[in-house]
This record gives sequence, C-alpha cells and structure tokens, in this order.
Amino acid sequence: MMVTTHAFVGLALASAVVAVAPEFAVAAAVGGAAGGIFPDLDLLAAHRKTLHFPVYYSGLAVPVVVGAAVAPSTTTVAAALFLVSAAVHSASDAFGGGLELKPWEGTSDRAVFLHPTKTWVRPRRWVRYDGSPEDFVLGALVSVPALVTFDGSIRTAVLAALLTSLVYTVFRKRIVEFAPEWME
Repeated sequence: MMVTTHAFVGLALASAVVAVAPEFAVAAAVGGAAGGIFPDLDLLAAHRKTLHFPVYYSGLAVPVVVGAAVAPSTTTVAAALFLVSAAVHSASDAFGGGLELKPWEGTSDRAVFLHPTKTWVRPRRWVRYDGSPEDFVLGALVSVPALVTFDGSIRTAVLAALLTSLVYTVFRKRIVEFAPEWME
C-alpha cells in the first residue's frame, strides 16, 4: 500500500483518540501519521524487513498504550499512536503485493518479514500493489475520519496527500520505467 494510505490509517486511529481526548489532537495526529509513515523509511534498504516489525511494534505498543491511558500526556499519546500505527502498517503490508519492482506481476512471495521466526509472510494481494486503484480508494476512505476530525494544517496536509496519492496512482506503472537498474 502507498505510504499515504498507511498515514491515513494512523490519522484515523488518531481521530478515535481525539473523540475521547480532544486536547491531544495534535499529538495524536503527529504520532499516528508518523507511525504510519515510519516503516517505509526502509524503502532503499531491505524494504519490509529493516523497519517493518509487526510483532515487535505490537508488543511495545501494549504497555505504551496502557501508559497513555493511565497518564495521558502529549508524549505518551503520541508514542502510543506512533507504535500502534507502525504495527498496523507493518502487519497490513501482508494484505498488499510483494516486493518486486512491478508488483502487479505477482511474482514475489515476500510481503513482510517476521523477525521472531525469521520468515517472510506471503502477500495476500487484496490490494494488488501500492498505487493500484483499490489502494487509492482505500486511502481516500480511510482519510475521511481525519478530514472530519481535524482542521487547519492537518486537514490541508491530508488533502495534499490525497492529491499526491491520486497522481501516484495515475502514473504508478510508468514510474518503474525510470527506476535505476540496481533496483531491478
């Protein structure tokens, strides 16, 4: 899935927190969006292995979420949303395509690495590939809670990310034509 889709999921989770504790709106939004984006920073390293930790993020999230519930602060709320969003991102990559440069070809059997077992989870391809039309639709739907909950710069950022997602979706298959040879 596109990094924007993952960020929108983090913002949807933040929207749920804001419904209960509106005073933490910015902290929740920043933590949720950052956690949704962070795992994909390994794109040029060993993608979906270096910073994708579905098991470890989930394990770390539990005590941090409890801590945020017991002693809410901007730091604990942001950290809780970051870890939950990173865990959801890492796990949900298994619902998409594999790691190949042209994931619409469906040739890879690697979606996300599970570090505790040292094995790869196979791609389910429910969202065929990042930037597919269904990825855009999913991202647009998941962005709705953020668009309803937040205003100002956060809403503007969501709208800009939606536009970026649309452009990426339109040109996704052509982008690989410009990929450097070492990526193939």
